[in-house]
Amino acid sequence: MAMTVHVDIVSAEGAIHSGLAEMVFAPGKMGELGIAPRHSPLITQLKPGDVRVQAKQGEMMHFYVSGGMLEVQPDVVTVLADTAIRAE
Repeated sequence: MAMTVHVDIVSAEGAIHSGLAEMVFAPGKMGELGIAPRHSPLITQLKPGDVRVQAKQGEMMHFYVSGGMLEVQPDVVTVLADTAIRAE
């Protein structure tokens, strides 16, 4: 069984996504971030761009964020976005 991290993506409008992921990629203020399960705790600003959530079996979900904050704990990743929209 692959290790996973719980991912929450929320905006001012409400919850956009909540679920498990094998990997999360986000546009950090200082560059692209790759977050795996058991990542060291981190808080950083996000710049506008694509947040990618790699779910089980390699399924990739894309979310556009207009900026915000990223909080990482060993088992939880939270994206607090100004605006977030799931791409189809």
